[in-house]
Parts: sequence; C-alpha cells; structure tokens
Amino acid sequence: MSVVKINVLTVPADQRETLEKRFASRAGAVENSDGFEWFELLRPIEGTDDYLVYTRWRDEESFQAWMEGPMKSAHQGGDRPKPAASGSSVWSFEVVQQAAPKGE
Repeated sequence: MSVVKINVLTVPADQRETLEKRFASRAGAVENSDGFEWFELLRPIEGTDDYLVYTRWRDEESFQAWMEGPMKSAHQGGDRPKPAASGSSVWSFEVVQQAAPKGE
C-alpha cells in the first residue's frame, strides 16, 4: 500500500515567492527516485501560513531511501541560502482508499 508524506512548512508571507521559486528549480530531484509516485506543493489560500508539500511513495522503504540519499545530499553543504520556512513538521499516512474520475 502506498504511503503519503506531507511536509508542513510555515512560511512567512514575505518568503512565499522565495519558497515557490526554490521548489520550481528543484530540477526533478524527487521524480527520478525509485518508488516515487506523486508530488504537489500546496499554497495556502487563507487562514494559515502553512504550505503543504505532498509526496506519495510506493512504500515506506522508498521514502526512507530518498531521505537518506538524494534529499539528504540536496540539503547539505556549501553556501546554502537561509531557509524560506520558519518551521517544519512531517505527517505520515497510509493510503487506505482512493478514487479517480470515472472513465480514466
């Protein structure tokens, strides 16, 4: 059964554009990972400063392999810019049910 990881990023209003540009320039960092199924960056509309980074994986092992490999490498070393988010937490879920539009 697939697993979903939602990274909740608290992003001040003056850093939203920075965060979105950084995600746009991530150059397929996650898409080429074994077991990766889906990615979405969700911008808040009202009532919160929290962005949601939604990823879906074939299984927990695929997610952990990405965390220990490509993700870890991408977030280490060099002259990294200051984070756009002021806080972060990760929610984990198993997919129990799913549906697609009829006819697809």
